[in-house]
Amino acid sequence: MNALLIVTLLVTTGLAASSCRQAPAPPQPAAPAVSVPSGTIKGRVHLTGTPPPNPPIRMRDDPMCHRAGADAPAVQETIVVGGNGGLANVFVRLRGSFPETPVPTEPVEIDQRGCLYVPRVVGVRIGQPLRVSNSDSGLHNVHGISPGTDGFNVAQPQRGMTNQFRLRTEGILRLTCDVHPWMFAFVGVVDHPFFAVTGTDGTFEIPDVPVGVHEIEAWHERLGTVTSSVSVEAGGEAAVELGYSTGADEQ
Repeated sequence: MNALLIVTLLVTTGLAASSCRQAPAPPQPAAPAVSVPSGTIKGRVHLTGTPPPNPPIRMRDDPMCHRAGADAPAVQETIVVGGNGGLANVFVRLRGSFPETPVPTEPVEIDQRGCLYVPRVVGVRIGQPLRVSNSDSGLHNVHGISPGTDGFNVAQPQRGMTNQFRLRTEGILRLTCDVHPWMFAFVGVVDHPFFAVTGTDGTFEIPDVPVGVHEIEAWHERLGTVTSSVSVEAGGEAAVELGYSTGADEQ
């Protein structure tokens, strides 16, 4: 058998073997996302009774802080109540287990401005960045006191400095500044997206809540925790009212 015949036979055999192989299956379309029936919770947190006065903050020991509060002396905004009794700066969350959802990559921001933390209360997902900045012209330090393992303490000696943290433990993280002991902020850390912070009128909104009966919890830095239940229907708006009392002016 000459060389040309051998080559011809090899090529023919290869083509035959190739033709016997199974053709690759066409790509399958991705399964459509499962739509979970959901609704919205719209609520309000109120305070009955006379709110205690918020104490003034003595900033004169630090010239930078004293200048910042010269026009409007600062007070420790522990209890902020609107004209209708609505209570601000309350962290509201649902309790329970929920299907996993993507964690936002956009950071939650807290600023050190005028020798105060602004805002005073925020919420953040586990794994979502928390970014703390210094907008003042002098030294601050960011001291995070965690109910778990998320504690930290970093200095920010110059304006424009930022630090970013990723929290891993559910609960309330407390921020302080060891340089200025009147500075406080509170970070509610949760493993789901169903939370909010009340505005100046005490209202809040939590969208895209799965249908069902849920336990809802409100947390305030001084007044503590209150809970209630709320029933969410598909496409509906569930109203809930959560209340605190100072015990004053009540019969």
